[in-house]
Amino acid sequence: MSEPGALRTRLEGLVREVAKFGAVGAVGVLVDLGVFNLVRHFTELPVVRASIVATVVAIVFNYLGFRYFTYRDRDKSSRTKELVLFLLFSLVGLVIQNGLLYAATYGFGWDTPLQSNFFKFFGIGVATLFRFWSYRTWVFRALPAKEAVQTAESFLEKTPRQAVRRQPDHV
Repeated sequence: MSEPGALRTRLEGLVREVAKFGAVGAVGVLVDLGVFNLVRHFTELPVVRASIVATVVAIVFNYLGFRYFTYRDRDKSSRTKELVLFLLFSLVGLVIQNGLLYAATYGFGWDTPLQSNFFKFFGIGVATLFRFWSYRTWVFRALPAKEAVQTAESFLEKTPRQAVRRQPDHV
């Protein structure tokens, strides 16, 4: 495969990954916002606590979606390590997401249901950027064998061309 072809293949793979991540994430957002609004409506929990409950429910949903849909082809050799890293990075995302909601609610006094939902959604968006990067980089790592095969194929495709160029012209 040529360099442009290899780049195109990698970009297509990234687009598929982003689409799958986005599909799971979109349903996760609905779970998060749905649980958030149900908890707000049926309990007396303060806005940020209700948001944390909803975020935890969405984290569980998202792990299942990412492991068994988005990243089902990734390394599964160390599920305990994967789960610990997922929870660690999810916790950082939870702090980002709910920190923005906390600042809007208690720092600026924006606590109407519409404002709370807006800042909840905004926080989800900001935290999603961090989560995408961290999950694909640290949690759901690509299988080393797959990368090795791609590197070997790339090397083998270059080798015949280089050998042809090195032949003398008089042969």
